[in-house]
Amino acid sequence: MFIVHFHVRSTEPGGWEDVLRTLIWRLIETKSHGTFALLFGAGFAIQLRRADARHRPFGAIYVRRLAVLMLFGIAAHAFFGFNVLVGYAVWGVPLLLIRRWSAPALIVTAVLSTTSVALYHLAYAQFVASAGGVAAVEAAYEASRVTAINVNSTLHAAETQDSYRILLGARLAHMSWFYRQPFSFMPGATLALFIAGLLLVRHRVFDQPLAHARLLGVLAAFGLISWLAADWLLERWNLGVLLVILHDQWLTFTYVSAALVLLARWPTLVPRLTWIADAGRMALTNYVLQIAGLDLLFSGYAFGLGQVRPVTGLALALTCFAVEVVLSTVWLARFQFGPAEWVWRSLTYGQRPPFRRVRPEVAAVI
Repeated sequence: MFIVHFHVRSTEPGGWEDVLRTLIWRLIETKSHGTFALLFGAGFAIQLRRADARHRPFGAIYVRRLAVLMLFGIAAHAFFGFNVLVGYAVWGVPLLLIRRWSAPALIVTAVLSTTSVALYHLAYAQFVASAGGVAAVEAAYEASRVTAINVNSTLHAAETQDSYRILLGARLAHMSWFYRQPFSFMPGATLALFIAGLLLVRHRVFDQPLAHARLLGVLAAFGLISWLAADWLLERWNLGVLLVILHDQWLTFTYVSAALVLLARWPTLVPRLTWIADAGRMALTNYVLQIAGLDLLFSGYAFGLGQVRPVTGLALALTCFAVEVVLSTVWLARFQFGPAEWVWRSLTYGQRPPFRRVRPEVAAVI
């Protein structure tokens, strides 16, 4: 996520740095969101499995968790300009409603979710055409395009000036436009990836990757083919209709499948990755710190770095992640939760859980 967020602020200088920029775009951009969306669905399924094993109610607590996540998401979008958490909170709700559906029904739902934005535009164009013909459709989409350009231009201008109050107002105006767009109120790839994570946990693919090696191979191949087709073939051959199904984001399946098989075949790799585990346990806190830091670095009201070269952006991203890992380890040595996770749990359960860790010698006395 750090690399992606620094990448969108990189210039295109040409030469080998342009190659670096292109590699980040082709291999990481959107795939990071895809991976986290799939893991969100997997996390949902794990919570559901644990609740079932303990015979505890699940729905009410889960909805409260999503409500608190929505609050974090609205704050993240309004104060720092990042919107992904709102989508997770919204599309986590139907995941609860369909959690017991059969695998075929969930797969069909995932396909419909993937195509939802395209289906919306198809229905919308038909509706407008029925009243005013093809010219009316073209006029409607041109008006939408002009509005989008104006709204985004206003936001960009606000990001470069030195008043946070003006920037906040521009972000709120942008939000009012953003959440009325089809890509925002249709499930798209987000719910589809949630469902993928749910199914992978339900069928114990995460638990036993080697027993599902053939399935993982199929998923990896599908992801690779989709990526190649979407990025290099379909647009050149004017076969845009297939882009409804074959997204470059599906390279996520290749990454996740390869990682599961790799770690299952060589389990000695797992202990070598424990140094990043604490950063994962504080994922929400680190995300909030990340977007706040990026806003301070690049917005005109603070440091105003503007655009950076691709190699500089990559170096800054890796440095920030290393700092994040160290701070997470130091923090969790003293506290049980990250600050944002503690607030999340407190609001979800209506009570404040213990924050500080109890030292071993104190615990022994107690």
